[in-house]
Amino acid sequence: MRIQARPAGSYPWYLKPFFWSQKRRYGEVLLPGLLWGRVPRLFMTVAMLYGALDARRSQLDPVLRSLLTVRVSQLNWCRFCVDINSATLARRAGSMAKVEALEDWRTSQLYSAPERAALDYTEAMTITGRGVTDELMAELRRHYTDDAVIELTALIAFQNLSSKFNSALDVPPQGFCRLPSATPGGPGDTS
Repeated sequence: MRIQARPAGSYPWYLKPFFWSQKRRYGEVLLPGLLWGRVPRLFMTVAMLYGALDARRSQLDPVLRSLLTVRVSQLNWCRFCVDINSATLARRAGSMAKVEALEDWRTSQLYSAPERAALDYTEAMTITGRGVTDELMAELRRHYTDDAVIELTALIAFQNLSSKFNSALDVPPQGFCRLPSATPGGPGDTS
């Protein structure tokens, strides 16, 4: 990592319940949380936004939400995010199949038409210079309500924030999942 976490005892008392929850859920405190925690007001803001986006009452299927977060993570070369989000996707989908095929989602038969539309939207929002077209939005709205599109957009934007933060600071994976192959041309690509 390019910036190290502070010693555990130096974080404010009101962040410790978040760290305890992460340790209980994942077996260890997440490295990005320790980095965000260096500036507590940012940590609290990001934690609240994440909580709103990962709500159980979401209009979006949990598998779809995880699918999109992994794809954004791949595109932004965030090794930590690919690791943790792939583990979540595999758990929610019941197998590693969608994780392993995600870089080739356009040709894989594993993805439904609504998932394909959402993945195309994800790439349009994430890849610099691509952008969202009216045609893409029309295709997306064939499968999702306006409120679901708002939620999709917020989720993708948040994952871009998170994965770019972690990628810039070179946050390593914490071993939650066997990582899919590197994105061609990205860090870790050995071809």
